[in-house]
Amino acid sequence: MKRLSLVAAITSVFVLAACGSSSAVPAETELTVFAAASLTGTFTELGKQFEAAHPGTKVTFNFGSSATLAQQITQGAPADVFAAASPATMKTVADAGLAGTQTVFVKNKLEIAVPPDNPAKVENLKDLTDPKVKVALCAAQVPCGAAAVRALGAAGIEVTPVTLEQDVKATLTKVELGEVDAALVYRTDVIASAGKVSGIPFPEADQAVNDYPIATLKDASPLAQQFVDLVLSPQGEDVLTKAGFEAP
Repeated sequence: MKRLSLVAAITSVFVLAACGSSSAVPAETELTVFAAASLTGTFTELGKQFEAAHPGTKVTFNFGSSATLAQQITQGAPADVFAAASPATMKTVADAGLAGTQTVFVKNKLEIAVPPDNPAKVENLKDLTDPKVKVALCAAQVPCGAAAVRALGAAGIEVTPVTLEQDVKATLTKVELGEVDAALVYRTDVIASAGKVSGIPFPEADQAVNDYPIATLKDASPLAQQFVDLVLSPQGEDVLTKAGFEAP
């Protein structure tokens, strides 16, 4: 009788062990990347490539105005990587002691975005000064807005916008919806619109080029640097330059 009890007890131990091992599913590793709104398309693609190369890893993105993202990070929002649309917004994070080594990985310049039929007949930057032309700009405190201020200053003109938006995607949307006649947005966003807007280059854009820095953040996942390495790699450069970004 005792022997039977012993066998039953041993059998129970093995059954419990087997059950425990079958339910031990590896936890998914999450990597959180804060990135400028203008990087939405390219970083989403790179995120998929990263996940494919690192099974069990989920890359979560927070896209938005670099100024807003920098503020969120300094206020304690958890993030592993920050890719900003200007050195100034990265400096906010670095000055708080939260950013590691920064590397400029691309440059971006402005174009005038207009509806495909260009109803206001905009041809150059000076046309935006016409009070009959409804213009959208990014707010001056965000990188695309700061670039617009520099470009308009280089042209020696003033433009009175009908709206100031908090990031470049919101500014572009105003044109796509036909709510404005023109907007100053990045060349990459014109390309990403896939024909919803037309882009008009202008020479003063060369004096308002934005550098994009990327850095891992304090207490980041060990995978953070690997994601940065992907962005800096020839593979990452290929994705970014096809989208209209320029090499640094």
